[in-house]
Parts: sequence; structure tokens; C-alpha cells
Amino acid sequence: MDNLERMKMELAYVADDAVFAEVKKCRRLLQTLNTADRSDFETIAGIVKALLGKSEGAFINPPFYCDLGSHIEVGKNFSANYNCTILDVAKVTIGDNCLLGPNVGIYTAGHPLHPVTRSSGYEYGKAIRIGDNVWIGGHSVVCPGVRIGSNVVIGAGSVVTRDIPDWSLAAGNPCRVIRKITKDDRRKLFREEEIDEEAWGELTARGFGEV
Repeated sequence: MDNLERMKMELAYVADDAVFAEVKKCRRLLQTLNTADRSDFETIAGIVKALLGKSEGAFINPPFYCDLGSHIEVGKNFSANYNCTILDVAKVTIGDNCLLGPNVGIYTAGHPLHPVTRSSGYEYGKAIRIGDNVWIGGHSVVCPGVRIGSNVVIGAGSVVTRDIPDWSLAAGNPCRVIRKITKDDRRKLFREEEIDEEAWGELTARGFGEV
């Protein structure tokens, strides 16, 4: 079994020439993305489509960094803010309507614990899955193998080392569930502040208000 196969199977692998050949393809696209005119949204969207493949309405604010791109699968209306890094040596699956704040890191990659083994050059990747309607706050890190459910908010600066269930507000280092998100949060804007009447009326008219 070659190292590309081992990497895709989430086994220990060495980043050899075959692996780096795949990385080079990704870096050419990243170079184009990260040097594009920041006001040319159509061109940026086209590069993102080429980088991620299967995507619908995805947008990334450059700069953006990843290993392969082809291991990242996003749903509809994905948005990543500035300076996002996704180390996708294993699969990263992100659902519909997900938002990543600035400087978010999603890391499938890891190295052996023991220094002698680590010096051998072997490494690994463990898949990360993120559900629908998830907002991950700025400067948060999602670690290898983590599953984040749907309808979740991860507070800024969190380090997510364990799975987070659906409908959770979670934060901290390590990230822990603070409470469930409920229908009582529907009109919340910032802390206890509510969305104003004008905006609430407009979004309700579009079907986003009370149900």
C-alpha cells in the first residue's frame, strides 16, 4: 500500500513525493486565490469552486490555507472568514449554512506522541465532521477526529477536542457545552439584546421569524 492510500485510509503514513505532488496541485490554486483581487468576488468564488469541488454558494475570504482541498466537502452557503486553515489530510465534511470566523483552524493532521516515533516521519489524519447550521467563532481550533453536531455555536477562542452534540452553545479550552440552544433564543442578537422590531419584522416576512 502506498502512502497516498494509507493517508486516505487514516493509517500512519509518510508525506513522500506522491503525497507532496497532490499538495503542489492544491498550493497552485491557493496561490491564485490568495493573490486575487479581494474585491473580485466572482473570481474568488470560481477559484473556491475549483479548490473544493462539490460546493454550492461557498465563499472564502482570502487568505485561506489547506493541504489538499479535495478532502474538504462543504454544503450549501458555506462561508469562511479571513485566515482560515484546514489541514485536510483526512476528510473534512461540513454541512449546509456553516460559518467559520476569522483565524479558525480545522486540523485533521497529527503526529505520534513519542518523540522517537515522531522523528520517523510518520504522521496521521483523522476525519472531522461538522453538521448543518454551525457557527465556529474566531480563533477556534477543531482537533482531529472531532464530530460537531448540527445547530451548534462554538464560542471564539475555543479548542474543540471532543464531540459536541446538536443544539449546543459550547466554548472554552477544552471546549465544553455551556447550555442547549432553544426556541427562546430565536430573537437573541448579542447576549440579552434582542433583534430590533424593524429587522425582526423583515426577517419574519421572509420566513425566519416565529414558527
